[in-house]
Amino acid sequence: MAKMRALLSGYYGKGNGGDEALLATLLQMLPEDVTPVVLSGNPKETSDRYHVEAHDRFSFSPVIQALRSCDALIWGGGSLIQDVTSTISPFYYGGLMVLAQKMNLKTVAWAQGIGPLKRPVTKWMARQNFAGCTKVSVRDRVSSALLNEWQIPHIMAPDPVWALQSQPMPRLWDLPAPRVAVTLRSHPLLTPERLENLTQAIVDFQKATQTFILLLPFQKSEDLSIAEKIQPRVKDVSKILCIEEPEVLKGVYRGVEMTIGMRLHSLIMAASEGCRCFALSYDPKVNRLMEDLDMPGWNLGSLPENANLISKTWIEHYANGEPLSSDKIQFLVDRALIHRELLAQALN
Repeated sequence: MAKMRALLSGYYGKGNGGDEALLATLLQMLPEDVTPVVLSGNPKETSDRYHVEAHDRFSFSPVIQALRSCDALIWGGGSLIQDVTSTISPFYYGGLMVLAQKMNLKTVAWAQGIGPLKRPVTKWMARQNFAGCTKVSVRDRVSSALLNEWQIPHIMAPDPVWALQSQPMPRLWDLPAPRVAVTLRSHPLLTPERLENLTQAIVDFQKATQTFILLLPFQKSEDLSIAEKIQPRVKDVSKILCIEEPEVLKGVYRGVEMTIGMRLHSLIMAASEGCRCFALSYDPKVNRLMEDLDMPGWNLGSLPENANLISKTWIEHYANGEPLSSDKIQFLVDRALIHRELLAQALN
């Protein structure tokens, strides 16, 4: 009997560590008798890294052929259905879902973080898309509340990256300890003035704690230039690490005492590896994580203007803050594995 083929659609092959972690986790969670086919912004890189069949996500003919060759379509995690950072995104992913449903494929919305949805047309399309799915899972309470409002059956579980099997980073232990990781990304809220305040706070924090700063760009196109601006200010006590493999990226946090992060998955990876976290939120999804974990942090829009206050707050958290307990981490990992159970049910 031929193996089932599932087409995986997400923000893959675009150099974003969080989305690559979602793909890596999805591949780990797929039933063994399912063959993955991935739509990617960089099919060769995706194929080489994960040893899967991959096609260009924006090449019409290969996408249609891939749909015809598959038995299922999976929206592969993350904030795919939102119209704030991209007006195209909900139409692209929604259009794929419509095609798959019309072709009678099994369709799965997996580990979705829905919204924000500001436009009536995208909200209407999203409702139709989710209503037509074979199975739906979401990763947060706000997404679950929206689906409840739409009367769409679903399950809610923590982001699946909690359960990603990490790998140790080679030679990490050759770097000085203790270590603190910093992940900032470009965003309108991260103005030059705020970046300068954060940079000065990092300098002051490092001097006070004598820590080694790991600057971890999660997406080179968005994060590397910021890391390169910070690094000369902590030149001899820092290092920029650009890590492509999501399992290794998560593994870095095993050797980190504290993380200062903007990106959602930098905080999830760090917390899941027992690292203290301090969030700098630019997006509601980060605020949701802060609320769920009682994680300290600031909204970037209300970041203190005094670099000294920022550094003192970080120093206090470094000295007295607590990571998640091992029991809490295991609970979140076990709950995240519900996304694996949903895949088994949907693709059976």
